[in-house]
Amino acid sequence: MIKINYVNQYSKKNLYKRAITKMFKKGYRDLKLIEPIVVSVIFVDNDTIQELNKDYRNLDKPTDVLSFENVDDIYEIGDIFISIDKAEEQAKELAHTFEYELVYLAVHGLLHCLGYDHVEDDDAKEMDKKQRLIMSNTKYTRE
Repeated sequence: MIKINYVNQYSKKNLYKRAITKMFKKGYRDLKLIEPIVVSVIFVDNDTIQELNKDYRNLDKPTDVLSFENVDDIYEIGDIFISIDKAEEQAKELAHTFEYELVYLAVHGLLHCLGYDHVEDDDAKEMDKKQRLIMSNTKYTRE
């Protein structure tokens, strides 16, 4: 079982929680997880994510998604911060929907919270393989 806590610091709108929840549940099954887990998804603006990026990664610029894996708790696996501003920008640049971009970033963040990374080439390939697995056979499948 996966439990998702949503915090919307961006607006009052319900920003595709259903799509993200559906993809996270699919990911839970696809990755054959058996222990219950909890993850938080926090929607923020570019200013907020830039501040977090500066504080935690020493990069003074906005980014699309930041994930903080919780290594101290086996059930509460981490927090995923998604910049709605950046997701909108990237969706336009990459010519796909905002919903697709948001779901893609959320799944990417979930994988980081589960311990996947993309620093080394082999790790990046493994993470990409897992991302494609989770998003396969959905309306978010990439060609």
